[in-house]
Amino acid sequence: MRTVRFLLEKEFKQIFRNKSILAMILVMPFMQLIIMPLAANYEVKNINLSVVDNDHSEYSHQMVNKVIASGYFRLVQTAQTFNQAMPKIESDQADLILEIPANFERNLIKEGNQKVFVAVNAINGVKAGLGASYLSSILRDYNEQVLMQWVQGSKIPITPNISITYSNWFNPSLNYRFFMVPGILAILVTMVAGFLSALNIVKEKEVGTIEQINVTPIKKYHFILGKLIPFWVLGNVVFTIGLLVSYFIYGIVPVGQLWVMYAFLFAYLPAILGFGLLVSTFCETQQQAMFIMFFFMMVFILLGGLFTSIESMPNWAQVVSRFNPVSYLIRVMRMVVLKGSGISDILPQIGVMAIFAIVLNTLAMFNYKKTS
Repeated sequence: MRTVRFLLEKEFKQIFRNKSILAMILVMPFMQLIIMPLAANYEVKNINLSVVDNDHSEYSHQMVNKVIASGYFRLVQTAQTFNQAMPKIESDQADLILEIPANFERNLIKEGNQKVFVAVNAINGVKAGLGASYLSSILRDYNEQVLMQWVQGSKIPITPNISITYSNWFNPSLNYRFFMVPGILAILVTMVAGFLSALNIVKEKEVGTIEQINVTPIKKYHFILGKLIPFWVLGNVVFTIGLLVSYFIYGIVPVGQLWVMYAFLFAYLPAILGFGLLVSTFCETQQQAMFIMFFFMMVFILLGGLFTSIESMPNWAQVVSRFNPVSYLIRVMRMVVLKGSGISDILPQIGVMAIFAIVLNTLAMFNYKKTS
């Protein structure tokens, strides 16, 4: 242990001498947790709408006003014909075209039904799908409103209707930040810990200090522990800063206990640090390590469940996500923060992380070529 203590003193001195590392640890989580949740928004608003009203009736005006009053749509054009509205779609100035046919009000009253036409700009598939869904929901609501006006005070029997009462569990206000911020914090901890550990050994190779270590009687496991422990401490510091930012900026208070998240982090950080050290033992330059870690980080983020639910991914992607440590951290963070899960609920994830940590650090230790 005396040998490990000397190595730890050396590593911490190198870390505190490097101002860029301190900035990455202290400033990056603070800034990114403020900026990224504001940009990573699941709510689609300000959908540009072009209206072609061929009827100009009271009912058509009421329907358009109801669409605009919803707050999701912004009227950018009132065209006379569909051909006049189509250039707005082609130039991406409009996302949807709502065309109301002639005799809309007369046919609706006389025949009891009438169709409207909606053209959707589907270049952005998510915005198109949500925009069309919002518009369809508003039109159905308007249809029910008109139906209720007709049947009130008349002899026409009211059509049986099933009403649904629901409650939102774990995130009652449906605040997307309560869902996104824990996932973003998981990504930040992974990026900081992974990149710092991957660049550490490679930097010593480039400056030549690795040769001085290689001729000492230090064992391989001493060397790996000396590299692992400092960044494990820094990873916990980054995580703590992220929790403080989440509380003071977004008012996110975990429903579960904090020590449960730290217990999982205790097993998670050695796994991701072991992966970074393994990459570092293969690389000869920091540029190589950066490119390799960037490749894996993109895979970790895209298949981690931050933006897309893992259950909705193809089968092959779900299999790959089982070997993705980030997916486990994001899941545990959301379980504890939103659901209040306890230590017994995350034991399977802790077990998987422990296996990852043992395997990756063992491979890093054996792949480290020490010459005496």
